Amino acid sequence: MIPRRSRRTLAAAAGLLASLAVIGGTLAAGDVRLSNDVGGGYISAYTLATGNPYTDNTLDECAVARGRQNEPAVEYDPRDPNVLIGSSNDYCGVYQPPGDPAPSPVGPIWLGYYRSENGGTSFQSSLVPGYPDDHSPYAANAHVRTASAGDPVIAWDNHGRVFMGSESSDDPSGTKKTFGDVWVAVFNNPKNPGDPGFTTADDGKAFVRSEVVNKGSSAPNLLGVFNDKTSIEVDRTGGACDGNVYFAWSRFTGNGTNNIYVARSTDHGASWSKPQSVSQVAQDVQFPDISVTANGHVYVTFRQFARKNGQQSAIDIVKSTDCGATFGPAKTIQTFIPYDADAAHEWIYIVYDPSKPGTQVDTGTTYGSIDTGVGSQSGVYFLRYDGASGGTTAPALIDSQTAGHQLFPDISAGGGGVLHAVWWDSRLDPNYSAKRPIGNDANGATGPSLDVWGATSADNGATWTGQVRMTSVSSNPNYEQFANRAVPFAGDYLWVTSHGSTAFGVWTDWRNAVAGPDPREASAEDNDAADVRQCRTFDAASGWSGDTCPHDGGLDQDIFGAPAP
Repeated sequence: MIPRRSRRTLAAAAGLLASLAVIGGTLAAGDVRLSNDVGGGYISAYTLATGNPYTDNTLDECAVARGRQNEPAVEYDPRDPNVLIGSSNDYCGVYQPPGDPAPSPVGPIWLGYYRSENGGTSFQSSLVPGYPDDHSPYAANAHVRTASAGDPVIAWDNHGRVFMGSESSDDPSGTKKTFGDVWVAVFNNPKNPGDPGFTTADDGKAFVRSEVVNKGSSAPNLLGVFNDKTSIEVDRTGGACDGNVYFAWSRFTGNGTNNIYVARSTDHGASWSKPQSVSQVAQDVQFPDISVTANGHVYVTFRQFARKNGQQSAIDIVKSTDCGATFGPAKTIQTFIPYDADAAHEWIYIVYDPSKPGTQVDTGTTYGSIDTGVGSQSGVYFLRYDGASGGTTAPALIDSQTAGHQLFPDISAGGGGVLHAVWWDSRLDPNYSAKRPIGNDANGATGPSLDVWGATSADNGATWTGQVRMTSVSSNPNYEQFANRAVPFAGDYLWVTSHGSTAFGVWTDWRNAVAGPDPREASAEDNDAADVRQCRTFDAASGWSGDTCPHDGGLDQDIFGAPAP
């Protein structure tokens, strides 16, 4: 089964952009690949911005990798809807050097930089500068200390700058330390309005810098302070706080507790304020999401997990009325029964994916979504929080279905009361059952089971219409592509962005993964159709070799995107 943690499920801000029109019909035919790690699809961000040639082993590997990508993000440029920047945890450079008949996993996991200048019709794939093998002229401006990075989050200002946040792990010197830093990269337009040759098509194209927002304690195996579960937003209101960048994360301390922290930058990411804790007395809190309303007030929503001390599964919120300098007390706005998963005028829009009341069933096995042996159906719920009054609307299903699980929702506000939501959905899985994990039949075999669906609301979430399937192909999220081809991993989130009359969503996709036998699995109960193409030899003294054909498609996990309703 796939991991069922959600990430960017607490809603985006209200009231900053113009209205969106409802898009009807099916959108599935328009999905497009963002991570083009086949046929020479990656180039250096330096080359992309300047036209000057540069490459290295990592980029050469990415051009042919057929590797893994997950946890995507994407955002429209608010001043040019033809420009979109996407990202993901990109494993394309892991197997090096290119052309090695038995490549070893020695390269970095890094932030993808996927750029479209045609409204999302196609994307040029690249990497955010600063990865360990980067020797381009941009590398010196990446002031980060890590051998790998991931969990991308993206936000634009109104002046051609895009900010890409990340968490970091792995020590470049090869020790077992997990650094746990969080940092933000900045790209801008190399020219200003009025300069010869200026065009908004170059917004977010030139890398400026990466700066650490907060450091972890560099302890082995996540036992120290480790910062994770990031979120980012920029004030685009045109008011007194315009251009402020806000960054939030969950700080894990290695002892089972964690808190939500927030920092801000008032100089376009060149420096960051001292982080402040905003979760106060709540413990075991994750998945912050930042919203900025039209009056410049800043909200941070986050997920609170149930604990034995009486703390319930809930969505909490905090508010700042002074441009993020300080935040008021945290407030619980909705409790719920989890689905082994979670979520995310002056209105904040929130979507989350709990168990649907009344769908609890005895699974007859140790599997359970609520508790051991207790399964359920999950659904995507919407609620609206009024920051001025503190009131909320009643939670309501966006797309009520009798079959299929819905999970990992995201929401975007286009202005004028128009909202857009996307989520993973298994309603087309012929083997769906609330008693079983996603994609599993009664015999434990897996198959194509996940699609991405979207919907829109023209009345601030009072009603939802235009529910459509965005994927043209259902895919199997249970392919065992991680931990030496032993476990699946889908990532923690999907993403939707909106601008004017358009919206665009991105997701992790397995349509190009090549299935194949795992020679290490011999028993009948291993026939779960989740194994991928791999090549191994056996030696009586040393056992099974590693996979010697990682480029053959077994690891082909991609980022796809499409127009959203």
